[in-house]
Amino acid sequence: MTDPRVLTVRPTPEQYAWTFGGARPLATVRPGTVLDLFTEDCFGGRVTSEKTLVSEVCRFPFLNPQTGPFHVEGAEPGDTLAVHFVSIEPARDWAASTTVPLFGALTSTHTTATLQEPLPETVWIWQLDRERRSCRFTAREGGFALDLPMDPMHGTVGLAPANLEVRSALVPDAHGGNLDTPEMRAGVTCYLGVNVPGALFSLGDGHARQGEGETCGVAVECAMHTVVVVELLKGVATPWPRLESDTHLISTGSARPLEDAFRIAQLDLVQWLVRDYGFATMDAYQFLSQAVESPLANVCDTNYTAVAKVRKEWLPAPTAPAHGGLHEHLRRTATPLTTS
Repeated sequence: MTDPRVLTVRPTPEQYAWTFGGARPLATVRPGTVLDLFTEDCFGGRVTSEKTLVSEVCRFPFLNPQTGPFHVEGAEPGDTLAVHFVSIEPARDWAASTTVPLFGALTSTHTTATLQEPLPETVWIWQLDRERRSCRFTAREGGFALDLPMDPMHGTVGLAPANLEVRSALVPDAHGGNLDTPEMRAGVTCYLGVNVPGALFSLGDGHARQGEGETCGVAVECAMHTVVVVELLKGVATPWPRLESDTHLISTGSARPLEDAFRIAQLDLVQWLVRDYGFATMDAYQFLSQAVESPLANVCDTNYTAVAKVRKEWLPAPTAPAHGGLHEHLRRTATPLTTS
């Protein structure tokens, strides 16, 4: 097997994209290309201590910088772009998290307006031990500290939206974007429906770890060194972002209210089983009602994101390899990259 093409990208500050759609391509790549990328944290690396407040060092809407977009040769509307995460590794020994006034699930917000005072803006700096694979939480009050397992992921992965839209990198929707699901980790393949010629793929928003729901609105935010392989599945549409791991099929839905995000993800997984696994619609509905796992991704962004996942070991043999067998193919492609 010939070595896959590798493109290394270390963006300068002026090269980051802040939207999906409306940004010039950073580079053009062919399907099968390996992208070796640096992504900055959602604060642009500016929050470096507990005394550095986001409101003082960041300017809205310039939050959540994305590395990209990448124009993928041959990608056309109606195709699916597959992005396989070979590795996701923190680029620094620290990460930042914070509360943001009028943002998060447990506070008054602009859309859930109350007389409650905004929560204070408070910063936590997490120490990362990349060798031990741990993230150290240190309480601001009381002296409590604990090492939690590192579980690196990307909060934001997406393509340009359809219909000439330009969406903030803070927004999740059918194009992907700020999904904030911990499922977006190394070893996983993400499938995204192509909406414009070239797809225009970007990613960012690295998290050393994140709880399901991202309750306060901010994870353990850190810069990342990330390696992905991009591949193209022609003539196959993917209406909502899907993920495939070695063990699960995973659908996502993004909307408000939260129950609509839940419904989108559940319906998409039903339709996935009908298309690729030979289920009748009502059989798939009944089966998933008893077998599905339904973690939350985020309950704080402009749209909320819910996840529906099912164990592959519980499924019959597919009528054809799911998404053309791309996950297994990309896992094989990734193996020499992870052992080199």
